[in-house]
Formats: sequence, structure tokens, C-alpha cells
Amino acid sequence: MPTYTPGEIAEKTGFSLDTLRYYERIGLLDGIARTAGGQRIFDDDDVAWLNILRCLRDTGMPIARMRRYADLSRDPSTAAERRELLEEHDDAITRRIDELILRRAHIREKIRYYRSLDVPVGEE
Repeated sequence: MPTYTPGEIAEKTGFSLDTLRYYERIGLLDGIARTAGGQRIFDDDDVAWLNILRCLRDTGMPIARMRRYADLSRDPSTAAERRELLEEHDDAITRRIDELILRRAHIREKIRYYRSLDVPVGEE
């Protein structure tokens, strides 16, 4: 299995080196291998896990919930709890999308209004 340096992992996942260190410190990254010199070494399993964390973070899951998910993921008998946590998060995402759709409709109304004024851009 190929291995990656912290810099390569940062590039692959979009996480900064500081974020990778922070995630390790708070327990979101567990069991990261190290060289004899102490440098972190990541593998494809770490990439897959970081991609999950990226998805959770990008969809607004709070760090505390991400930590809970990480803790549950270490125990194979917690699949039902992990599913429930993800279902709750999915519901939160759906609510957020619904809010954004409403706000977008309002913005589009304003755009239609300004277009109705028939004033060319830059000639106000």
C-alpha cells in the first residue's frame, strides 16, 4: 500500500497541515504511523478516512459530532449508532438546503425586480 507524507496528504485532501495535526490531537485521526524520525506517514486508509471527515466538515457537522462519529467508528458493534448519527446529520443538511432554497428564491426575486427597471449595468 502506498504511503504519503503530510504534505502529500494535505494536497490530496485539502486539509492544511495544521488541521491534520489538530485532528490527530483531538482524536479524529487515530493510529497515524510515524517514521523513525517521527514524521507522520499516511496510507490509503487514512486518505479514505480523511475524505469522510472532509465530507462531514464541509456539510457542517460540528467537531464534537465528528469526534463522536470517530469514537463510534473504532468499535464494529456501533454501526446502528453511526447510522443514526449520520441520519441526524442528513436531516440537518436537508433543513439547511431548504433554507438556502428559500433564500435563493428571495434573491432571484430581487434580481427580477432590478431587471424590470431596465437599467443597463454601469449606467445607474
